[in-house]
Amino acid sequence: MKFVDEAFIDVASGDGGAGCVSFRHEKYKEFGGPNGGDGGRGGHVFAVADPNLNTLVDYRFSRRHEAKRGEHGMGSDMFGAAGDDITLRMPVGTIITDAETGEQLFELLVPGEVITIAKGGDGGFGNMRFKSAINRAPRQKTPGWPGEKKQLKLELKVLADVGLLGMPNAGKSTLISAVSNARPRIADYPFTTLHPNLGVVRVGPEQSFVIADLPGLIEGASEGAGLGHLFLRHLQRTRLLLHVVDIAPFDEGVDPVVQARAIANELRKYDESLYKKPRWLVLNKLDMVPVDERAALVKDFVRRLRFKGPVFQISALNREGCEPLIKAVYQHIHSEQAAEHTPLAIDPRFADGPGV
Repeated sequence: MKFVDEAFIDVASGDGGAGCVSFRHEKYKEFGGPNGGDGGRGGHVFAVADPNLNTLVDYRFSRRHEAKRGEHGMGSDMFGAAGDDITLRMPVGTIITDAETGEQLFELLVPGEVITIAKGGDGGFGNMRFKSAINRAPRQKTPGWPGEKKQLKLELKVLADVGLLGMPNAGKSTLISAVSNARPRIADYPFTTLHPNLGVVRVGPEQSFVIADLPGLIEGASEGAGLGHLFLRHLQRTRLLLHVVDIAPFDEGVDPVVQARAIANELRKYDESLYKKPRWLVLNKLDMVPVDERAALVKDFVRRLRFKGPVFQISALNREGCEPLIKAVYQHIHSEQAAEHTPLAIDPRFADGPGV
């Protein structure tokens, strides 16, 4: 399925039905009085967060979504039927923005969450609503209220705990396939990954986290160069970034330190808050380095890069060093989640409940 993380749609809720002017016409009922019913409510437009979807491709070619209008009121005290609602299913992580003003309207973060995008118009009043002691034969009615019409921008930011970033061909896809259930396309040329891949990493019983593999970044990505810049937004919701570096590039003229600095600079240019996220260094492809040369190579790399965070040495191809990395990542994520859900301290004065 083609991955689409941005789409524009037009939505319109239904108009309310008009009220009815009618009077009772029955035998031996000379002055039956008004019996015109109200119009029906127009249909609403809802959005629901569907965990089974992971792309907005359904809305790339289907832009117009319109609910039914309410029926008009009728005689004999009959109200018009409400218009049928419509429900748009969207991936979890979708941000809904007003395309004209740029204002963020909604954000779907919880699976199964339902929001009202456009409210249907209320139905108009029939003449039975205007009956009074003074006006016994009213001929007034009101039209239905119009529904809401909106031009919306849908933007998908994948919900992942960990994001992989690095240069093309750094081994990110191999790493995510080695530690998770994701099976991305892997090849020996740059830009193999064309869209984000999500994988669930199982650490133990009921212990897991979600990892995202994004297309590789190149220098100038924050200004739109390459492919990875299209997906940098997907890193904004992650708790941890794993910076994967090819420690043994085929081209001897390529300096891994220069490449690592270039990635860090692109993050800072794109979003300062993204640059300040916890970022760990993952030195990959150690299987390409002789065992007796690894320690010196890694020490020299870290010294030149002046990196202060955690550093892991792995070979994603043969899974060497992957298990300690995954356990450390899970502990970091678990500790952050626990901190977020720390219960609030209770004032001792109210420990037994509020006083009477």
